[in-house]
Amino acid sequence: MTTNRRAFLTSAALSGVAATLPFSSKAFPASDPTPDYDLLDKTIRQPVFKKELFKTPVIIDTVELLRFKDTFLCRVRSKDGAEGISVGASQQLKSLYPIFVNRVSPFFIGKDARDLEALLEELYVYASNYKLQSLALWVPVATLEFAILDMMGRISGKSIGELIGDIHHKEIAVYQANSERGITPEETIRQLKEQLSLSHAKAIKFKVGGRMSHPEYPDKRSELLIPLVRKTFGDRMVISADSNGSYDVAEAIRIGKIMQEYNYDFYEEPVPFDWYEETMLVAKALKIPIAGGEQEPSLHNFRWLIANNSLKVLQPDTFYFGGMVRSMKVARMAQVTGKLCTPHITGDGFGYVYMMHFISAVPNAGAYHEFKALSKELPFQCKTSSLVSENGVVKVPSGPGLGVDIDPDYIKKHIVVKA
Repeated sequence: MTTNRRAFLTSAALSGVAATLPFSSKAFPASDPTPDYDLLDKTIRQPVFKKELFKTPVIIDTVELLRFKDTFLCRVRSKDGAEGISVGASQQLKSLYPIFVNRVSPFFIGKDARDLEALLEELYVYASNYKLQSLALWVPVATLEFAILDMMGRISGKSIGELIGDIHHKEIAVYQANSERGITPEETIRQLKEQLSLSHAKAIKFKVGGRMSHPEYPDKRSELLIPLVRKTFGDRMVISADSNGSYDVAEAIRIGKIMQEYNYDFYEEPVPFDWYEETMLVAKALKIPIAGGEQEPSLHNFRWLIANNSLKVLQPDTFYFGGMVRSMKVARMAQVTGKLCTPHITGDGFGYVYMMHFISAVPNAGAYHEFKALSKELPFQCKTSSLVSENGVVKVPSGPGLGVDIDPDYIKKHIVVKA
């Protein structure tokens, strides 16, 4: 592996690739013959959080999980009176709030928030939390991490993106996703047209297969829909498809070859997400880039998937994977091996805003990222962005911390959650 290969591409060169060939297999260097685990291990060890921005301790005094109806907020305060707020992944926290209250928040009380990165590693072992690995642990952890980053951003006057890297993207081009299954190809087309009329996205993604190996309905929907989407939206539209682990290896390859025929740009989760070797076999058999990682909880497993070229588009979910610090390590491993990072996002709450801040600091981000509207239940103000898609592009908030202020009267409606 040459030095240039290890560096992947400069930001300028990467931006050029993203602008002309988003996700295209032509954008990727040839695969390395052997995994370079030493390079990936060095990359993982590089610090993410910019501790050097803070000269004096920021001691965490209180951590509160707040709830109003089905909305969860996390509020963290320092002994000096600084405050940060995050909006949790409510659909998950309705089940997982006892883990937040009993296993996550107590660990952070009295700790110096400047040590965030080290604290995340210590928390994994604290009270044997590693036995909970997956969404059960990482969604609560991410909820707290986002609140800490908001607080630290407000203290330093930096956006969240500036706390975890350099800003590479002040605006993000979006793709429009359609998540329906069990509908006809014609109904899928109708929904995509309706959604595109609002977002004006230049890229789309839709569902194929039956999800996690269940039979799809209607029968043969995928093989009919794949060419129909291309015919309907034309050669200039960037198109991808997500199977959510619908196929075995043979069927995944068959469907992937149809996508290749119609010039699709990535193929997401062709086999179940934890079928690592099978994912690698599909990737080797196809030219279309394989995407995945939204359900992956393990940094070590991401390391294997990247080293073995099983994925060319990495999709950590900043909630499901435990926050931005851990997700940035995945993005960096992708970068040094010539791969892209296009994170999955949790749809409820402020998941889309957190994704934008993360992507703003990722030099090897894909050209398009999923667009999901913000929760209509949350009254907020953002002075630096409309947070809506304007001709297929959304501006990243540039204010301190999250850059979004939730209505204080709305926050007062919430009560502290007790386990």
